[in-house]
This record gives sequence, C-alpha cells and structure tokens, in this order.
Amino acid sequence: MITAILWDVDGTLLDFAAAEKAAIQKLFMEFGLGNCSEEMLGRYSRINRTYWERLERGEITKPEVLVGRFRDFFETEGMSSAIASEFNQKYQLCLGDTIVYRDDSLNIVKSLRGRVKQYVVSNGTVVAQTKKLRLSGLGELMDGIFLSEQLGVEKPNVEFFNRVFAKTGSACRDQVMIVGDSLTSDILGGNNAGILTCWYNPGKAAKPDGYRVDYEIADLHEIYDLIPASNEPSGCEADIWRMPQGC
Repeated sequence: MITAILWDVDGTLLDFAAAEKAAIQKLFMEFGLGNCSEEMLGRYSRINRTYWERLERGEITKPEVLVGRFRDFFETEGMSSAIASEFNQKYQLCLGDTIVYRDDSLNIVKSLRGRVKQYVVSNGTVVAQTKKLRLSGLGELMDGIFLSEQLGVEKPNVEFFNRVFAKTGSACRDQVMIVGDSLTSDILGGNNAGILTCWYNPGKAAKPDGYRVDYEIADLHEIYDLIPASNEPSGCEADIWRMPQGC
C-alpha cells in the first residue's frame, strides 16, 4: 500500500518550461537584451540541463549552477556575461510569476488529501519554489515541503531522503513513492533511498538502462490507479500517517 507521495515540482506538478520561457523573455526585455527567440531558449535549456546534471553528480555546487548556466549562455550568444549574477537573482523571483499546472495537478493533489500523505521534494531554490508553491496553492495542500537548499544536500543523494525521513519519522519506505519527471534526480534518488518510484513521462521517452522504475505514467491522473479509493492506514502504515510537518 502506498501511504505517502513525495512530489517533484518542476516538470511534474508545474510546467517548468512555461515558467522558464516567460521569466527569461521578460528579463531579456528588462535588461535591454532584445528578444529571446525559441532557438535561444532551446540552447539555454540544454546548457541549464547539463549544469543540473553536474550538480546531481556532486561535481559542482548550487551557486555554480545558478550563475554558471547564464554565464555560459550569454557567452554562447555573443553577449556580455557580466550580468549573469544579477540576471539569475531576478530570474529566481520571476520563475514563480507564471503558474501552469500539469494535468490539473492542483485538483489531483487536493483530491488525494486524506488518502495519502503528500510532500514536496525539490532541488529548486528556496526563493523560486516558495513563491511557486504559494501562488499555485500547492504548498498549503502539502504535509511538508523539503527543499535541497534547506536540507543541505541535493537529490538524488540518499542523504537528501535520509534527512526527509528523519523529519517525517517514516520507517516504512516500501510504502513511500516518489513521483517525478527526472530519471537522474527523482527516479535515481528513489532508487538510492529504497522507495517506490513513479516516472512521470508525458513525452513517452524511452527509458535508458540503469534505473528501477516501479511505475510509469504519461498523465498525472493515472496516479489514481496506484492509490485505491479505500486507501486507509493501519499498522505500519499508521506510522506514516502520523508524520509531522516537514521543514
């Protein structure tokens, strides 16, 4: 029985690509950089992804990700990289201005209250995620919010999950499921932590070797197939239902 869900935010509950595009285009105008085309956004996204993957492997730090990606992007586009730090600071605030739900995620989360405990687990910055969760209404529906900056370690590191469970008091990891779109962060993290994994794969990409995916869904509504309507805690499950609020 699944009695607790660890939700990823960006790309899972919320459409990160939409927020990213709106924030960068807005800041391009604010900084007098002209129009940021779809092609430029694509190049930025690829640079951004490589930086986050390096962070997940423990090769660089979060500050190096946040500024380095924009520095490299501006240099790739033939622009001055001197504004990278200031651009990132404003970008973190702008990311929360555009709220686009994936698959009616707000109502899905709302409907699961009382059936499972629900927690946010995210590598996003505190500034960006706090604003997103507040404006989207998702934050107030959660039983706890766990951000890597506050825990001091990133997904997929097992220590991230150890610190989550140290705060929630959960002992039944085989009844906890992480739901996320990232194989390298969410699914690998779930594998490392010894919990169930649900890969949110709306694009139906092929799964590479090296990951244990317990469930795969293309639409968040499919989560209902994994959580029976009669889901009620008992015995070991009751311990999870008594989890205290996260950080």
